[in-house]
Formats: sequence, structure tokens, C-alpha cells
Amino acid sequence: MVGEKIFIIAGEASGDLHASNLVKALNKQSEKLQFRGLGGELMEQQGVEILKHYKTMAFMGFAEVIANIRTIAKNFKLVKGWISDFNPDLIILVDYPGFNMRIASWAKERGIKVVYYISPQVWAWKEGRVKKLKTTVDKMLCILPFEVDFYAKHNMEATFVGHPLLDAIASRNPGVEAEFRAKWNLDSDKKIIAVLPGSRKQEIERMLPEFLTLQKKYPEYLFVLAKAPSQEDEFYAQYTQNSPIEAVRDTYGLLEHSYAAIVTSGTATLETALFKVPQVVCYKGGNISYQIAKRLVKIPYISLVNLVLNREVVKELIQNDFTPYQLEQYFSNLLKEDYRQSLLNNYEELREKLGGEGASANAANEILHLLN
Repeated sequence: MVGEKIFIIAGEASGDLHASNLVKALNKQSEKLQFRGLGGELMEQQGVEILKHYKTMAFMGFAEVIANIRTIAKNFKLVKGWISDFNPDLIILVDYPGFNMRIASWAKERGIKVVYYISPQVWAWKEGRVKKLKTTVDKMLCILPFEVDFYAKHNMEATFVGHPLLDAIASRNPGVEAEFRAKWNLDSDKKIIAVLPGSRKQEIERMLPEFLTLQKKYPEYLFVLAKAPSQEDEFYAQYTQNSPIEAVRDTYGLLEHSYAAIVTSGTATLETALFKVPQVVCYKGGNISYQIAKRLVKIPYISLVNLVLNREVVKELIQNDFTPYQLEQYFSNLLKEDYRQSLLNNYEELREKLGGEGASANAANEILHLLN
């Protein structure tokens, strides 16, 4: 291959992580690839020319999307122009379906090959979108094992490459807890409770105040907030200045040394499980967005742990069930040894179902075959 050009779009922090590992794997197999796109610092470190940061693109919920519809339309117009100027041989779309599925349609009309890495969650809601994906995506690369069967049901070919979180976690050098505590000035005696309120500003504003009610009832534990890379320190100051909670900018380091965790639903639920940390999963959206989603979403669970294992393994507190009382009740279970051991046993099964390490390399192989 001689100088193939790839445009890649990741619209949030987790996409930036997985896209960066994919680009790293692609560069290992070919020295002739050029990358431009939308993403963050991790993608940039792997040689992607970042034209727009994902921080300026992350909107969640129906109401929030409607409120920012002009900004989204402007972003779409900008990206179309950048793709046209770059004239890529291939576009890689990483999750972020509201935006990326529109790009897929536009690109297909112009004869550009499209790979979708990390399938949109069409199995959860608006299943009819599969029809559009069948006509606009040349290769669908899935990271959850049940997705391949879902697409087969709709006569669409898809490939399970494994989950990239296994690679991201396996590539870490094990940290020393004493060094981690010293780096972030954490108490050296209390067991750590990880507080993961999400990465988007709207969800943090809803979730974190509720999470903070818990630490007052368990002063013998050290509650530590994981700051999202997409948010500035100033944003978190309103929650940490008058609170005993500590804060770090190292989610994986925090999970590596945590005794238990309270987690906002999303990729973090899977990360927490892969670090073998007992957790309670919580979620509360805006009322309008939640009422719409409630009528559209057709899945029995919101956490990836429960979805992959197809049963409730971790407790989920959703919307009206997410109260300080309920949170305390189910958090207390995480401190009981028999409950903890049961969770850890289920986590082992989860790891097996996710297919082991090598997702990024597997995805890179599929993409290079398509380029050829």
C-alpha cells in the first residue's frame, strides 16, 4: 500500500481511547497510512491530525441534542468539508451514532469506503436503523459478542473483534498502591471507594451530588472522584471545595486500587468489572429524555456487564430508583464478603465472553483487508 488516507471520527472520551489503540495497531501493520479526523489527545499521540476536539461535540439526551441542533448542524457541515478536502480512501467511524450514521450516508454517496468500529446500539433502540447501516457501511466491527447475532437476524454481516478495553487494561504496567496514594495525596489507611459520575457535564451534574451523599454515611472509607478528561478542574471545584471527597485524573489507577465503586452507566461499568471492583450502577437523565428513552429502549439492562452476561449481576439504580436511600442500601452489599466474591466470579465469566485480548489488532486486520 502506498499512502492510503484514513479519516477517523470519535466523538467522546471512550472513542478517543479505542480509536487511538486502533490507529496504533494499524501503524504497526503499515507505515504508509495517513490519518486525519475528530477526537482527542490520545488519537493525536498516535499520529492523527485532529481537526476538532470531541469536547466540543459531546451532547447527550434528546432534549440536549435539540437545544444544540444548530451547533451539531454546523459541525456536520465542517466535517463534510474536511473529508472532501482530505479525499480519504476510507472513513472509520467510532461509536457516536447520532453524528456518525449521518456521515456514513453522506460518505457512501460519494463512493468512500466506510468502516464502523464499535457498533451503534441499534439493538437497544430504533432497531430500524439497521436498514440504513446495511446500505451505508462496508464493514461493521463489533466489540460485544451478542451484536453479531443481532445483525445476522437482519441479514447484515458483522465481525466480532473482541473488546478493546481488554487491550487498554492489559497494556498498563501494574501500579504500586502506595505510590498512587502518594501522587494524589490520598489517605494511606482508608480503603478507597471509586466515584465515577460519567464524562459529560450534564450527567455529572445530575449524578455526582447524589453520590456525595454516600460518603457522609461511610467516613471510614476514602471516596475518590475520577475526573473525566473532557472536563476542566474548575468544573469539579464546585463539588470538591466544600467536600471531603478527593479527586484524581487517573481513572484506571483509581480502579486498580479501589475496594468498591459507584458508577454512572456507560463504558465505566465494564472498566470497573475488568478491574475486578464490586460496583453499583446508577443512571438518572433529564425527565423529557428519560420518558422518550423509556418508550424506545428495548433492552432489559443498562449496564454492559449485565447485557453481556444476559442477567442482573450488578445492581442497577435507574431514574426514580436512584435515591440516596436506595444507593446506601445497595452500596452496603459491596462491603459484604460473600456478595463481593459472587460478583468477582461473574466478572471472570464476563472476561471470557469478551473474547480475550487483541481487539485492536483484529480490527486493524479487517480494515487493512478492506483497503486492499
